[in-house]
Amino acid sequence: MLLGGTVAGAYRTPEEWEHLLIASRFKAVTAPFSCRTAPSDIRAYCDAAKRNGVKIAEIGVWKNLMDPDPAAASEHLAFAKGQLAAAEEWGIPCCVNIVGTAGGAGWDAADRSNFTPETYDRIVRMLQEILDDVQPTRAFYCIEPMPWMVPDGPDEYLQLIRDVNRPQFAAHMDFVNMINCPRRYLAAEDFIAECFRKLAPSIKSTHLKDTRMHPTRLTTTLEECSPGEGTLDFKRILQAIHQFLPPDAPVLLEHMSTFQEYQTAYDFVATQAQLAGVPI
Repeated sequence: MLLGGTVAGAYRTPEEWEHLLIASRFKAVTAPFSCRTAPSDIRAYCDAAKRNGVKIAEIGVWKNLMDPDPAAASEHLAFAKGQLAAAEEWGIPCCVNIVGTAGGAGWDAADRSNFTPETYDRIVRMLQEILDDVQPTRAFYCIEPMPWMVPDGPDEYLQLIRDVNRPQFAAHMDFVNMINCPRRYLAAEDFIAECFRKLAPSIKSTHLKDTRMHPTRLTTTLEECSPGEGTLDFKRILQAIHQFLPPDAPVLLEHMSTFQEYQTAYDFVATQAQLAGVPI
């Protein structure tokens, strides 16, 4: 696997970003630019990554394409198409977003509307439109699973892939986001292996993080955390990744705020990989 994450720290230029990239030790990263960045700067970022043997693994959308404001939804949809087009142009394999929510509670909210048949049909049409308009041949549009919106499990993801029915629609793996109930949490490593076994042929990028649940407090609260701060068995998880994904599969740490936090997480995962006999 290519272990990496988002390059954290202050930078204003591709040169400053490259210094942080080298210090990070990452071999896979999220794109430090968008489709709105000047092409000359995008080229400089891509050249810096290539110079250091680093794969720009994914470019994010992170907009609510289901926004209840039609003007905002249209703007976000155009941005998603722009991001996928940028991924295609610059050789980034995964353009990723969540499906969003139509209920007005927030772009990533647990809303009553998230699982209605009408919402599902809209999601499928939306994904088909993005792919049909951009027509990528080497980049893939992917949806990050979420605990409370489509897709919230591996079987639901497989069904979404079948229903979208486009060759460049693929899977983004975030197994912690699919550990959304005590049953999955208490058998987490088996569930994670199931996720990889079912989705591996379609996975273009993987997020790596930990989770924890208070064992006695009612009602259930599952909390995302950095690797090593929760209860997941990372030796087993890394062995599953190694078993089901190719050697150059990008695996990205996420949701940390500082360079040092990423380094601590990287060191923990690297140690667990060594103990598990898994090369990174």
